Amino acid sequence: MARTLLRLRRYVRRRPLRFLSFVLLYLTAGGSLVFLRAGETASGAQGSGPEMGRGGPEGRGLGLISRVFREGRRPPRRYNPPWLKQDSQDLSARGGRDGDHTGGWSRALKGRSMKDSEEGRATYLGCYADNTHKRALRGASFFDYKKMTVFRCQDNCAERGYLYAGLEFGAECYCGHKIQAANASEGDCNMECKGERGRNCGGANRLTIYRLELSQDSARRYGSAVFKGCFKKPENVTLALPIAAVFLNMSVDKCVDLCTEKEFPLAVLGGAVCRCGFPTAQFSLHEREDEEMCQRYCPGDEAENCGTDDYFLVYQTQVQDKRCMDRHFLLSRTKRLTALASFPGAGNTWARHLIELATGIYTGSYYFDGSLYNKGFKGERDHWRSARTICIKTHESGRKEIEAFDAAVLIIRNPYKALMAEFNRKYGGHVGFASQTHWKGKDWPEFVRNYAPWWASHTLDWLRYGKNVHVVHFEDLKRELFGQLKKMVVFLGLGVSEDRLLCVEGQKDGNFKRSGLRKLEYDPYSPEMRATIDDLIRVVDKALRERRLPGVPEEYSPR
Repeated sequence: MARTLLRLRRYVRRRPLRFLSFVLLYLTAGGSLVFLRAGETASGAQGSGPEMGRGGPEGRGLGLISRVFREGRRPPRRYNPPWLKQDSQDLSARGGRDGDHTGGWSRALKGRSMKDSEEGRATYLGCYADNTHKRALRGASFFDYKKMTVFRCQDNCAERGYLYAGLEFGAECYCGHKIQAANASEGDCNMECKGERGRNCGGANRLTIYRLELSQDSARRYGSAVFKGCFKKPENVTLALPIAAVFLNMSVDKCVDLCTEKEFPLAVLGGAVCRCGFPTAQFSLHEREDEEMCQRYCPGDEAENCGTDDYFLVYQTQVQDKRCMDRHFLLSRTKRLTALASFPGAGNTWARHLIELATGIYTGSYYFDGSLYNKGFKGERDHWRSARTICIKTHESGRKEIEAFDAAVLIIRNPYKALMAEFNRKYGGHVGFASQTHWKGKDWPEFVRNYAPWWASHTLDWLRYGKNVHVVHFEDLKRELFGQLKKMVVFLGLGVSEDRLLCVEGQKDGNFKRSGLRKLEYDPYSPEMRATIDDLIRVVDKALRERRLPGVPEEYSPR
């Protein structure tokens, strides 16, 4: 025995690599037998006999491995928005499998492989020609050259009330109420989605189009048109609403269709006359009348009202108002660097969207965010000192960084809302949501503990060190968009175009509005968190009032 051990020792010294190889082969063979045994245990789960009843450590270990293997093959669960949901009875009737939550609508989202109409909530219609000068879908549009997916395009169009969603060039999404183009060959829509492998998102000048079944939301709609209210007839109606047509059997449907076809964003009903136009200074839609003033049945449909000769019912069609869509860099470099400052989650990106539409000039950024650049914020790539943009986004709050700017628009938002928005952005992206694991784990309390004091210090530092600071409360901007945005444009040193501001009102959301389909069903703030945040609100409110500025809005917290 001693001689055998001595020989083995000499062998290891002379050939260590070969010995190591033998050891690895042995372990590999042993591991393979273990996994094989696990498979046998799983496959024989319905059998009987002494082997199945073994309860020792080895039996329990093999059972655990077998469960891991079985669970690893389960399909991932998918969560659908309300407009794509189906009840379990429908799913069973269509042959759905237990554990598969996609429902029948998923079959309709397989791109050009599905040529027949589906019973699902998003139906693939086919490949259509498109023209940059005369779009097939003439509603809202947005782009994402990194992460565009079929579902995201459909979700955005459905959220805005459109009937159709179309994808083009792998990264462009177009929405519309009507398809105004001819079919094209299915082979032309062969460009893969930028954010989804194996799915087609149109092609060059070709749209992959889906029809959506919309859910009811807070906006009153007629089809895909949004009800705006009852308004008094403008003094110069021909100037305010240039297109007019008389229908003996007038209905809301006829007027909306006419104005959509003529590519106007407003459909206005006044008795038997349908008028189309844009929001203008002559017809701004800012002074609503009591709806009783517009109550007269439509000749073509007694279930609807069509307004009167003096009081008009107004609907907003899904035609995009193009008057505020053009944007460019400053023609000459500015000598005044203006910050667009805010605490993260306070609506800075939304404010940039509004300012760009209202002024026609790109905004810049202290940082570089590729996702924002890909979605149309072209000033994102410029250095913040380039002086080619109208204002520069920043979340900085250090004295040196603040004093680098000559002026600032300071956006303040309710900290309870701002903290949740930033938490969602941090863990879910600009339009995504944090998971329940993040909300209910240690991430959220730690986030509030670190970020809540920063919300207060950010405002206090800009008030202390900022030069020529114009304060805008996020809540006031939402409530009174026209007036607040007008003041911002004047502060930026530009002339005000009221028609352009009215155009902004019609498409104020932009591409960075969270859908609101995933709201928390509980209050994430503990009493201790609320006590701390309420104290910070009082400090900021006092600092604003000491500078003779309006205090924080009342809905922040009782004082």
